Amino acid sequence: MGEILRIKKIFNNNVALVEGPNRSEVIVIGKGLAYHKNPGEDIDLARIEKTFVMETKELSERLSTLLSEIPPEHLELTDQIIRYAASDLQTSFSNNIYLALTDHISYAITRSAQGMSLKNALLWEIQKFYPKEYQTALHALQIIENKTGFTLPIDEAGFIAMHFVNGQQDGQEMEQTVLVTQMVQGILNIVTLHYGIELDENSLNYSRFVTHLRYFSYRTMRNETIPSEDDELYKQVVSKYPEAFDCSEKVRTYLQEEYKIETTEAEMVYFMLHIRRVTSRN
Repeated sequence: MGEILRIKKIFNNNVALVEGPNRSEVIVIGKGLAYHKNPGEDIDLARIEKTFVMETKELSERLSTLLSEIPPEHLELTDQIIRYAASDLQTSFSNNIYLALTDHISYAITRSAQGMSLKNALLWEIQKFYPKEYQTALHALQIIENKTGFTLPIDEAGFIAMHFVNGQQDGQEMEQTVLVTQMVQGILNIVTLHYGIELDENSLNYSRFVTHLRYFSYRTMRNETIPSEDDELYKQVVSKYPEAFDCSEKVRTYLQEEYKIETTEAEMVYFMLHIRRVTSRN
């Protein structure tokens, strides 16, 4: 990034927008790095703890605009949460998460200060499909409380968990993550109603099924399908597991009517095998 970073804008003593040698704009965080400084002066490189180089100039401008509208401490708070989550989940996040999650957390704190809270309609599904991210998000609520004194409701852990899920997926949109969660739940509801049984959510077969459904959902949204090659296998599975076939036909209809998704025979084989396994009582 070169040796000289010149301050363009100061948000507070610890957060500033700087310009590098090639006129690239970078947001930097570090204790006291902008203390007694003015725009146009150089930043002390040794004080920089975190650098935000956003994927595009537009994202960089949006983060800069956001920092003009919210307490910059909320970016520092979000940075702490993201670092914790990356370590806890053993993953890395797209830089876009800083914009989306900082915005969300800042708004959540503001709402809490006004005595308002948002209900998370997908909380139950998030707890079930993304348990690791949800547990990490619960700890994030603790970090927020320790730093700000505000106790946010567990609905917020659900929202934050979705940001963690989304942030690992190369900047896929949050709406897509929500859609996948709803689609997976819809399919599980069909299986439960068709067989009239409660599925064992702690079983390995259940976990495998949910994982398959999630990948299936993301694949179909990217228009990637498994081509049908083996008609014989499809016929064998249909005749061997007629109950699973009837159930998977309901799933096929649901996907067609709700999401305009056409399911290939190869996908249907996977559905039948997974449905058979997840509903077996032995």
